[in-house]
Amino acid sequence: MASPLNLPSGLAKKPAWVEEFQAFIMRGNVVDLAVGIIIGAAFTGIVNSLVKDMLMPLIGLLVGGIDFSNIFITLKGEHAATLAEAQRLGAVTLNVGVFLNYCINFLIVSFAIFWLVKALSSFKAKQTAEPAAEVVPTPTEALLIEIRDLLARRQNP
Repeated sequence: MASPLNLPSGLAKKPAWVEEFQAFIMRGNVVDLAVGIIIGAAFTGIVNSLVKDMLMPLIGLLVGGIDFSNIFITLKGEHAATLAEAQRLGAVTLNVGVFLNYCINFLIVSFAIFWLVKALSSFKAKQTAEPAAEVVPTPTEALLIEIRDLLARRQNP
């Protein structure tokens, strides 16, 4: 029988760390993390498109047609009308608008993830909520309850 390293058995023994690594990878939380990262990357693409293609044009329109990506300060070189033109000319620029776009993007992504987690938590809470079962006292508890009630009636006639 061949070993996992495709060597005949007896020639090579599987190192202990290989088994540890396999156990680590197959733990539920590692697999869940990997799935979360993949879904997060896809979700980030959707949210980035939402911000760039849907919200930023509306925000720019609301503030007077300003294209945030073209808000920049020329530190060295020829000043140009647009950031792309300034970069083409080789100017050193401080890209305030690009930074602002990333900040807005971060806020929207954070807000969207907040609502996604809130919805998933609510869904999970509904799934795990079990109907409250009626608690039936044991015979001993029933007797103690009866004694308690009799004593309470004697003290307060």
